[in-house]
Amino acid sequence: MPKLLPKDEVWKYKQYICKAICFDITSGSKIVVLNQDEAHQNDLYIGHRVILRKGEKQSVCIIDLSADLVRPGEIGLFAEAAEELEAKDGDRIEILHMQRPESIEYIKSKMDGKALTKEQIDTVMRELMQNRLSEAELASFITSVYIRGMNEEEIVGLTESIVRTGRTLDLGVSPICDKHCIGGVAGNRTTMVIVPIVAAAGIYIPKTSSRSITSAAGTADTMETICNVSFDIEELKGIVKTTHGCIVWGGGLQLASADDKLIKIRNPLSLDPKGVMLASILAKKKSVGAQYVVIDIPIGKGAKIPTEAEASKLARSFISIGKKLGMKIVVKITDGSRPIGRGIGPALECLDVLSVLNNAGPADLYEKSCLLAGSLLELAGKAKKNCGFEAAKRIVESGKALAKFREIVEKQGGKPNIKISDLPTAAYRYEVEADKSGRIIHIDNKMIAKVARAAGAPNDKAAGIMLHSSVGKSVKKGEILYTIYSNSEAKLDFAIKALEGWNPIKIG
Repeated sequence: MPKLLPKDEVWKYKQYICKAICFDITSGSKIVVLNQDEAHQNDLYIGHRVILRKGEKQSVCIIDLSADLVRPGEIGLFAEAAEELEAKDGDRIEILHMQRPESIEYIKSKMDGKALTKEQIDTVMRELMQNRLSEAELASFITSVYIRGMNEEEIVGLTESIVRTGRTLDLGVSPICDKHCIGGVAGNRTTMVIVPIVAAAGIYIPKTSSRSITSAAGTADTMETICNVSFDIEELKGIVKTTHGCIVWGGGLQLASADDKLIKIRNPLSLDPKGVMLASILAKKKSVGAQYVVIDIPIGKGAKIPTEAEASKLARSFISIGKKLGMKIVVKITDGSRPIGRGIGPALECLDVLSVLNNAGPADLYEKSCLLAGSLLELAGKAKKNCGFEAAKRIVESGKALAKFREIVEKQGGKPNIKISDLPTAAYRYEVEADKSGRIIHIDNKMIAKVARAAGAPNDKAAGIMLHSSVGKSVKKGEILYTIYSNSEAKLDFAIKALEGWNPIKIG
């Protein structure tokens, strides 16, 4: 709950108290509905901000108006506002006018192409967290950064501001490592291999991960097939102090809280300004106390970053900004033109992870995971320069990584000594055959993910796709290319029908 604002930040136009009408509907923001005629009489209009008070409770909200949804003397509260005020139907709600947010002038300044100071960025983030900025104003901020860009000092300032808006993890230990992938590659479940390798080497790696937005599975979705991924900060600290590592969902930890609000604004137009992206990624690393970070930038056809030149430029920014934030960063530019691993979907990707930890492949996931883990071993002083890859391989080959993974899973509430046979399996399957003989020249990451999602992934943990072929392999007509899995006949049928318009595997 935000603190009550000082009196000099608000002023009453006149005594304006309404009776609460609570809507059991979420709006995605703290929006309230006032009677249109009454609001206009009090000089309040759509989009204006008001402070609502009920006793010692307070909420900053955005006004919407209606001629008939609420009557004079009433205020409609959507779920977000009602929850913050702890309001119920009939409660008396005091409405106070609010001064124009200071951030608006800074947003306009950025639109004009001027660089913002750290203090100005701090103000924007503070008013964002106080819910004093409307979605239109926040969209203008994101758009101005997208068009005008940000210099390194602005990015550093934004990163530090985002960190301050949330909680931080203070383990009081060293060294602490972390990793991040720019994304866009199907499968690619390297985190679940890297964490146990690094933790088995005695390095702390508190890995917070995301759920799927457009992919068939996020790391948190995949890990959730075998254990709990939702913890608070103190529980997380206990896990990492005991096992040296964790793989948890970052959404419930309140780390770098402003980032979640910025993501909601960026998503509708798929705007990903470089400065905001860098700040978003590095704020999460900074908030867990990371000293050493490896960044994976996949490139190639269909990847988020198409060329090596763009990737190299982005890599230099990561390294430079990381240094200013007190983090040592190494960037690996990898092949993002095709899926990594065979499984696409939570349980199927977890199958790949357990297979790698059991020294059984898939080879591409094994090699990439050891490459990235090896970089962290070198950064943290656990392997000599250019020897990290081999050091990571030895940890896997010895069984230490598998033992550490099982320890982490058990500590996160999963089954002790987790095995492949413990993974959930789907009730239905459909095999897709090659329609001609030839060599596989491309597997489309986005299309493969769409088919897997059509089958029910990631909500259906067992749903997804298992690839039986890889780029460069020769296949004969009628040979099975991949199998679609689902626990729903209807969703499996939908995925099969969807293939009529999609061709995720191209044979040359």
